[in-house]
Amino acid sequence: MTGGAPPAPPALTRNFRPVGGDILWGGGGAGGPRTCALTGRRGGQRKRRGNVRGGERRCQEEGAGGRRAGRRFCGYREREAPLGGEGGRRGEPKSREPGAAVTAPQFPIMAGAGPSGRDKRTTAAQLKAALGGESGAAAAGELRALLERVLSPAAGPGGGGEAAAEALEWCRCLLSGGEPWDSFVQAVRAYDPATLCGLVWTANFVAYRCRTCGISPCMSLCAECFHQGEHAGHDYNMFRSQAGGACDCGDSNVMREAGFCKRHRIKSKSNVPCVPKDLLMMSELVLPQFIFSLIQHLREGYNEPALDLPSEKDLHKILQVLEPHVSFLEDLTKMGGAMRSVLTQVLTSQQFYKDLSSGVGENACAKKSHEKYLVALKGSGLAFPEDKIACGIQEQGAGTSTLAVQGLAGATATSGQGDSSDEEDQDGSQGVGKRKRVKLSSTTKDQSIMDVLKHKCFLEELLFWTIKYEFPQKMVTFLLNMLPDQDYKIAFTKTFVQHYAFIMKTLKKSHESDTMSNRIVHISVQLFSNEELARQVTEECQLLDIMVTVLLYMMESCLIKSELQDEENSLHVVVNCGEALLKNNTYWPLVSDFINILSHQSVAKKFLEDHGLLVTWMNFVSFFQGMNLNKRELNEHVEFESQTYYAAFAAELEACAQPMWGLLSHCKVRETQEYTRNVVRYCLEALQDWFDAINFVDEPAPNQVTFHLPLHRYFAMFLSKAVKCQELDLDTILPDQEMLMKLMIHPLQIQASLSEIHSNMWVRNGLQIKGQAMTYVQSHFCNSMIDPDIYLLQVCASRLDPDYFISSVFERFKVVDLLTMASQHQNTVLDSEHERSMLEGALTFLVLLLSLRLHLGMTDDEILRAEMVAQLCMNDRTHSSLLDLIPENPNPKSGIIPGSLSFESVLSAVADFKAPVFEPGGSMQQGMYTPKAEVWDKEFDPVMVILRTVYRRDVQSAMDRYTAFLKQSGKFPGNPWPPYKKRTALHPSYKGLIKLLHCKTLHIVLFTLLYKILMDHQNLSEHVLCMVLYLIELGLENSPEQEADEEESAGGQERCHDSWFPGSNLVSNMRHFINYVRVRVPETAPEVKREPPASTSSEGLASSQSSRRKNLQRENSGTAQVFSLVAERRKKFQEIINRNTSEANQVVRPKTSMKWSAPGATPQLTTAILEVKESILSLLIKLHHKLSGKQNSYYPPWLDDVDVLTHPEIPRYSHGDGMTAVERILLKAAIQSRLNKRIIEEICRKVTPPVPPKKISSAEKKTLDKEERRQKARERQQKLLAEFASRQKSFMETAMDVESPDADIAMEVATSEQHVSEAIYDCVICGQSGPSTEDRPTGLVVLLQASSVLGQCRNSTEPKKLPTTEEEQIYPWDTCAALHDVRLTTLQRYFKDSSCLQAVSIGWEGGVYVQTCGHTLHIDCHKSYMESLRNDQVLQGFSVDKGEFTCPLCRQFANSVLPCYPGNNTERSLWQSHSNKCMQDLVQEVEDLQEQLGTFPVSISSETNLSKEMESVMKDIKSTTQKKYTDYSKSPGSPDNDFLFMYSVARTNLELELVHRGGNLCSGGASTAGKRSCLNQLFHVLAMHMRLYSIDSAYNPWRKLTQPMQDKNSEPISEELPEVPMLYRDVSSLLLIQILTMPQPLHKEHFTCIIKVLFTLLYTQALAALSVKCSAEDRMAWKESGALKKNTSSGEKSWEVLLGHVISELSKGKIYKEGETEELTVVNPDSIECYLQQFCLPFLRITSLLQHHLFGGDLPSCQEDEEFTVLASCLGLLPSFQSAHQFTSASCLDWPVPAFDMVSQWCSELASFADRHPDQVKALLIQEPKWDLPRLLQLPENYNTIFQYYHRKTCTVCTKVPKDPAVCLVCGTFVCLKGLCCKQQSYCECVLHSQNCGAGTGIFLLINASVIIIIRGHRFCLWGSVYLDAHGEEDRDLRRGKPLYICKERYKVLEQQWVSHTFDHINKRWGPHYNGL
Repeated sequence: MTGGAPPAPPALTRNFRPVGGDILWGGGGAGGPRTCALTGRRGGQRKRRGNVRGGERRCQEEGAGGRRAGRRFCGYREREAPLGGEGGRRGEPKSREPGAAVTAPQFPIMAGAGPSGRDKRTTAAQLKAALGGESGAAAAGELRALLERVLSPAAGPGGGGEAAAEALEWCRCLLSGGEPWDSFVQAVRAYDPATLCGLVWTANFVAYRCRTCGISPCMSLCAECFHQGEHAGHDYNMFRSQAGGACDCGDSNVMREAGFCKRHRIKSKSNVPCVPKDLLMMSELVLPQFIFSLIQHLREGYNEPALDLPSEKDLHKILQVLEPHVSFLEDLTKMGGAMRSVLTQVLTSQQFYKDLSSGVGENACAKKSHEKYLVALKGSGLAFPEDKIACGIQEQGAGTSTLAVQGLAGATATSGQGDSSDEEDQDGSQGVGKRKRVKLSSTTKDQSIMDVLKHKCFLEELLFWTIKYEFPQKMVTFLLNMLPDQDYKIAFTKTFVQHYAFIMKTLKKSHESDTMSNRIVHISVQLFSNEELARQVTEECQLLDIMVTVLLYMMESCLIKSELQDEENSLHVVVNCGEALLKNNTYWPLVSDFINILSHQSVAKKFLEDHGLLVTWMNFVSFFQGMNLNKRELNEHVEFESQTYYAAFAAELEACAQPMWGLLSHCKVRETQEYTRNVVRYCLEALQDWFDAINFVDEPAPNQVTFHLPLHRYFAMFLSKAVKCQELDLDTILPDQEMLMKLMIHPLQIQASLSEIHSNMWVRNGLQIKGQAMTYVQSHFCNSMIDPDIYLLQVCASRLDPDYFISSVFERFKVVDLLTMASQHQNTVLDSEHERSMLEGALTFLVLLLSLRLHLGMTDDEILRAEMVAQLCMNDRTHSSLLDLIPENPNPKSGIIPGSLSFESVLSAVADFKAPVFEPGGSMQQGMYTPKAEVWDKEFDPVMVILRTVYRRDVQSAMDRYTAFLKQSGKFPGNPWPPYKKRTALHPSYKGLIKLLHCKTLHIVLFTLLYKILMDHQNLSEHVLCMVLYLIELGLENSPEQEADEEESAGGQERCHDSWFPGSNLVSNMRHFINYVRVRVPETAPEVKREPPASTSSEGLASSQSSRRKNLQRENSGTAQVFSLVAERRKKFQEIINRNTSEANQVVRPKTSMKWSAPGATPQLTTAILEVKESILSLLIKLHHKLSGKQNSYYPPWLDDVDVLTHPEIPRYSHGDGMTAVERILLKAAIQSRLNKRIIEEICRKVTPPVPPKKISSAEKKTLDKEERRQKARERQQKLLAEFASRQKSFMETAMDVESPDADIAMEVATSEQHVSEAIYDCVICGQSGPSTEDRPTGLVVLLQASSVLGQCRNSTEPKKLPTTEEEQIYPWDTCAALHDVRLTTLQRYFKDSSCLQAVSIGWEGGVYVQTCGHTLHIDCHKSYMESLRNDQVLQGFSVDKGEFTCPLCRQFANSVLPCYPGNNTERSLWQSHSNKCMQDLVQEVEDLQEQLGTFPVSISSETNLSKEMESVMKDIKSTTQKKYTDYSKSPGSPDNDFLFMYSVARTNLELELVHRGGNLCSGGASTAGKRSCLNQLFHVLAMHMRLYSIDSAYNPWRKLTQPMQDKNSEPISEELPEVPMLYRDVSSLLLIQILTMPQPLHKEHFTCIIKVLFTLLYTQALAALSVKCSAEDRMAWKESGALKKNTSSGEKSWEVLLGHVISELSKGKIYKEGETEELTVVNPDSIECYLQQFCLPFLRITSLLQHHLFGGDLPSCQEDEEFTVLASCLGLLPSFQSAHQFTSASCLDWPVPAFDMVSQWCSELASFADRHPDQVKALLIQEPKWDLPRLLQLPENYNTIFQYYHRKTCTVCTKVPKDPAVCLVCGTFVCLKGLCCKQQSYCECVLHSQNCGAGTGIFLLINASVIIIIRGHRFCLWGSVYLDAHGEEDRDLRRGKPLYICKERYKVLEQQWVSHTFDHINKRWGPHYNGL
């Protein structure tokens, strides 16, 4: 992390990996650098270890959580070597155990090797019977012998899986006594009295936590119990378990009974029958041996790891072999309470253990395993013998307790595999750097922890091996599954505690400490969360002693000498944050257990009462005091930036602060005063030891800082608690003054260092130092770090001498030298560029110190409110980020829990909710909270904001928002200053703090600064003035008692001549005039020239020279006063020291000047006397004039309005700038004292002398120049912008036709003059305008994309739902694409291929959609643009090789250029002139035009640039979609395919435009995309290509439409398939074929002619379809009525006549023979008319759109019911527009030849087909097409519905539960995201599905993340989530696990983007997916 931006807040830097939903203490893989997330998320997210809120049962385990195991136990199955690595030991003779009765085998099977299953069962049954009978003893012997043979380690696992399976088979038979196993299991389950659920789960399980029902904060429920319980309206969340856990349903210790689920609510103990004796008789005999054999195997398999080789492989192997055995035990536990109690009895019985393991004697095999066991036991205690010798020598040298050293060495030896050199150094240093350490042995009452473990029962040894093998998951689960048994729980907990030290040692050595940590916590959290149990173990097993001792031992292994303060002689040791133990957080399982048990009151009380424990604990805490010391780099930039600070902050928070908060939560009432006294006492002792150890006297070492002072913070927090809750008198527990002086030094050093870091004085230390400064104030740390520090400083300030304190502050901040009246000064400790920000820092710190009341009297609710207001003022916040940013009291049992009632009520009081909105750009906002107006008005507190900002820019952001509020509400127009906010009253104990405001030192500083600001000295800023005024105002607000207003006499003046100010009260000091000041200045300073007034005595001069290196000195004459801050401070310190210590040797060390300046660098100082003659009041008034820029601008308000003095709270003063602040202060000063009032009036009366003319210094000159330059730059910019705007406007007018509603067709400039024939285009690259020519064509920027949106239309208005149960499945049969597909296939079966391919359109799936942004460019310019993109190395979000680019002007995504046809505008005028030619002539003309195929205006033969471009764009269009969507002919590669594809592209684009308009043309107007439509250009390109294919005139459909074929029937039917009958052809397709094969430009009259002809065909199709739907009787009726009217004049234009004719014609074939089809409900003329209109409408819509694009002209708008008539007349089908009521659709018909002949001909084709294939006739008739608009699937209201169904669902392809399941929102298919299991030809399943379902566009909902991901071709992007929680927030990755609800608006936006194909334009963050999704 060197260089670059400042680090992110520590939470996110480096490799913090969010896993599940937590920010984790993740790491860089197995051995990489580990870091810890310092943020521990909160609420459902906060699964930090030990932070008991999040995660599983105890969220500790959660946090563990994120630490994913790098290498889980992945079975190492290399060679199945026999166990233990020895040769085959299988044949060894086995001797019986002494106890076994050696009788002859009673049962025949004993001899046989492996009896079959039935034999086993009979044997078992016989044994069971015998055991019940008289020969019980003999049978028992038999059984034992049998078991010994079956289970022997030799026969067992070593012999591979068969033997193991065999053994288990035997056990099952024996246990069930020969019964079938299943029925035995049922029988046992019947006796299950358990009321607990106790389901144990491992990592990644999804569980729930309900805070409303939980007693313990880590209660958790399995999904089943949660859904069966009643938690509606509760505060619950779902979480993904990190370390595993167990369900607490039914356990009333952990949760309230109201939350139990239905199954566990019944107290069933009473009604469970007693278990019959013989049911479990066999179990009691078999299980001991079974468990013993398991232990034997574990012993066998264990080899002490050699030092060089970790034996993990062997361990894994053993574990794998034993897996079935452990699973068998696990199955037994699941049989319920009855079986569990047998197991408990076996596991805890000492007798069984003794009997079985004592018989080791003569059995060699068993003997060997026993020896291994003894070896393994060595080193299980904390101390062990071989170290005593090793440490002997050292012990004498150090003179420390044996045990302490031993522990160190012991720990060292055990971790010996590591780097031994490192360890030796450490040991060496130990002797030097050890300070006196408490004897550990004295704290440990229970010696057992030191010694080797002794095991008395199976359970103990089983746990021992579980630890040795590093907690295999199976074993852990088995041990936990037993917990519902109460006896077991107690025994197990005690055993666990007994092994605690051993666990720590194993954990430290482990290579997989992460995995192991998770497993440890998985267990411990189940045990220690139960208060009753924890108390019992604490009393009986010294749990607290053990824990503290173990922690101490653990940390002792990584101590180093502290370099703080006195590097050479320091005796203090601290933990080394670079050690793996800290870096990897290895300690956290132990710490989190400790925190867990301290949350129980009874345990915490024991801890607080036990003095020995407290001493040890403080000793432990002191290891962290001063760790991770930073030394300021002064020369070079540091080479390597250490990242140890992560470990340091985590360690202090986890190991020190969390236990502290735990203890504090039990010190809430008066009765607990004693505890506080204890803690404070031992804390102070530890602090005193620490000061001694680091040789601290009175000055901190320069250029060093540590942020870690846990002892100070313990002290501070217990003090705060004592005053706030326990009503203790503060002074009774505070130490003496000297100690307080020492205590304040280091916290003050941190505050000064923060200021230095922000002033860039530590910049050579790299970015990590900024990271530390940010972490220190960051929300998860601030209340354990900066808050206690500031509180401690407040306490010290309230008890120490105020002058001493103030001068200390300025000295720490290194700005003493700046505080001089002289205009120049020399600062020996600070570069001048840092002076200003350090001065600001010092003043800001004083303001914080004096204003904050967090621990000084605010209630919890007030604090919460202040914190919330501060966060909201910086920025609007989402609910979850507020929860996260507000520092909660880290202890779970404290009052304010995020999400608690107080949080919500405060939130609603201070903030308004802004619902999530959509910005037109498509970016989606979350629901935000924003401060209410009255909060800005009354509660905005800049001090709190400064305290809580991690980044300085947040303060600015808050001020900007405040300014905006004032402007908006009209309260203040200018730039306001931070408002002054009234503070909560101080608690009486801290009243002393006010003294700081009323001490002379501060007043001198304030006076000096006001003077300097007025005189324009350098290095002072508005911020400084602001803080100075703030401090003055604080002083006036908090003045002591009202001073007596005695008239000041001359004598008074005399009396106080010896110092600057007469008293210490600010109110009176404000009016005190100071006449002369003597200053020390460099000889060059302007002040030197002045002669001192005569009255100055020369002694004064002499004495001042002798005073110490300070420039403000004081003197005993009335003229010049001089003051030395540091001298004062020294004097005070000396007094206190002398008063406190009798020893003479406690002298203050002489102050070395070396720290301040190098010798010789001191400039020559000389003394000058400065005439001042000002008081604070006069300075303020002059400042007011200066700020306002006017003379005499201040006029005392009370002269006009006396009320001002009685009602000072005037709103006009509450907001404003510096002038307002000055006015407010003067008013307050006048109110507090009459004298002040009078003096203010006097000063105002004197005409103010003019402010001295400004001498412009070079620095100011610079700033002035800068201003001027800026002004000029601004003007230049304005000019440029204006120019750009005008260009843009003209461009918009030409290209987009923005204003003109009657715009002509897109892209063509609509000019009123008709004679402009050529369209003019602007090239957005070269900026030239001109027509598109053949040689230099212009093109439109277009995006081609394949689309299957049209294919998703369904013919039902009911939207499909996303399936959320097995019953609801979606079948794609009713989609538009599917039906079109079926139709084409059927046609191809019966008719000639080439004619089929002209009878339909394709492109419903995988059609190519063309869209443009409307910008044009020269095609040659585009080529060079692409070339430059290709050479551009910058990473683009698109692939230039695939031809992708962004429009150079508007940056819209595009991938091709569509050439503009060099057309003139003649067609525009052509179509206005109505032609009078008759229909017949036009028909003939059309036919002739179709014949002249060669006459294409651009001759193809001459390869022009234009035709080349047209070809290349055609290639692009083809390659946009997949081959399967273009190849439909039976003979591949036939030209018919291309022909079909080309006109279908036109069809796709028209249909999609129709969809975008909502499926009809009622709205009229130019299309939504009309201004940007490229259909005209597209038509030219398609037409040019279509005309390359000639249609054989014999097959030309035009002929069939316009001429009756007489001779067709006489021809014999040829062999090949017939052509498709006209009535089966799709009319819209015919239209496009006709239009595109005509020479361009087309004449309007020809277009109309084609439409009229096609309409006749369409109408006939409608009648045919109708006739099929009628019943036979209706048909007869229509036929007859039609025949009657046939000969009337309008017969050809009456549907009745025509319908009758169609019916009679069709009746000739076998069309109506089949059974009746569905009928029209009412067959009356109106419904028929309606049906016919609906049938024809789709065609009319497409045609109208086409006409609009080809010939311009707007579409008329209309009501839905008159759409047909309007479109018909617009198309010229209606001769004259008739009134609506008499209108019939038939009146649009215009037959080119006699109607009845045409109809008969078309019907006869059908009839002849019917003769051959009667079954298909009706199916192929074109039906009334009623498609609903394309929609995405409808989603359920609640996300949980989706989650519960899909997250456990198995994938249909690979039948596994996918790791990342996803579901397609278009068709509902369930897919594996990134699943390698379902990969096909290198495409992962989602990518593959996006190609099949959406032709390259896929919309998937990721089940585990609630996010939607879009795949578009080769790119993908995260779209966002359509599910939001109650606060309008997304919950990506379900981190918070709150209930989520559908956001309909968002889903609409998603659907809209899908239908309009605008994903590419609206979503900005695209990346390539490399087919891996």
